[in-house]
Amino acid sequence: MGLSGGRVLTYWLTDDDPVARYPEPLLREFVEDYLAALGASADEARIVADGLVTASSWWHPGQGQGLEKLIRYARRIRNGGIVTRAEMARIHDSPASALIDAGKGFGYVSAHRAMAAATEKARGRGIAMVGVRNSNHFGVAGYHALHAARDGFIGLAMTNAGAEMAPWGSAMPVLGTNPWGLAVPRGGGHDPIVLDMALTQSGKGMIRWLARAGLPMPDNWALTAEGRRTTDPVAANDGPLLPVGDYKGYGLSLVTDVLCGVLTGSLFGRSVFQDDTHFDVGHVLIAIDPDCFMDRPTFNGRLARLIDEVKSAPPLDIRRPVMLPGEIEQRRAHTRFRDGIPVALTTVDQVAELGREVGLSFPDPVPDPLPNPD
Repeated sequence: MGLSGGRVLTYWLTDDDPVARYPEPLLREFVEDYLAALGASADEARIVADGLVTASSWWHPGQGQGLEKLIRYARRIRNGGIVTRAEMARIHDSPASALIDAGKGFGYVSAHRAMAAATEKARGRGIAMVGVRNSNHFGVAGYHALHAARDGFIGLAMTNAGAEMAPWGSAMPVLGTNPWGLAVPRGGGHDPIVLDMALTQSGKGMIRWLARAGLPMPDNWALTAEGRRTTDPVAANDGPLLPVGDYKGYGLSLVTDVLCGVLTGSLFGRSVFQDDTHFDVGHVLIAIDPDCFMDRPTFNGRLARLIDEVKSAPPLDIRRPVMLPGEIEQRRAHTRFRDGIPVALTTVDQVAELGREVGLSFPDPVPDPLPNPD
């Protein structure tokens, strides 16, 4: 039976999914030790490990942003695509903006440091933007925005990526998923609002996961290489991803590449992410200081009233109350940090082999069967 683009599907983990669950501190320790063995500084290893473990705690393993990224990072460290202990140079610096050359360092690290610079510049000035060029895959956009929100700022993070989306009306990939992360701090000890989204309906990682599982996908995720809609993830793997909102998502992806690629001096369009030894990815990190617009109690109160209005909207399905952006992921993270983080068994095998090459043992999974925390 085909799946129409009008249906919303969420693939949850089940007891039959090929994953094992691991204690969060041990995963973090393994990644840090492994990266240190490849030459990363303690600060680099900590930031990258935090990013990969955070991604694993938020999402389905098929979405491809968790521990499985360590495999690609290891390859790029070895082929020179990622430079450990890279020197980041400020090419431009002003009170409210900066342009940083990442020196081919870790994308997680360059974006993390750029967001820290943006929040420092925005404090008391209202807003600041820091661009990054000559970088690498920066991981989860929402992760970087969340760091700003935890410091009391509204954070925006975006990056360009490899060509997987065709311009609207074509089947030739030119633009990337070009994800956005936006995070808003909340008072009262509440988790921030975190919107993390690619500008495509899905990514190739989830399509490949469904293909391995023999499951269909919605027909608005991707086209075949010939430009036809399909529910077959195998046929879709060779075609372009479809944008969110049809032509609107295409427009957003194009503008993102203007900001992250053209404006920063990085590669863009069909050039970025093509050479494994020289990705030259561009990022943009923006921080907004609410204190420059109104006092914090007033901001928190107004935001709380808006959230109350949103969450009091009657749900179409009483079993599925209205949720804020990022609420599901952050709840899931709290549970997984307690009960274990799922890692695909294929990823476990590959990452464990990486560890053995440098004399490290991959941690043991959580020993007792757990109820599905999702």
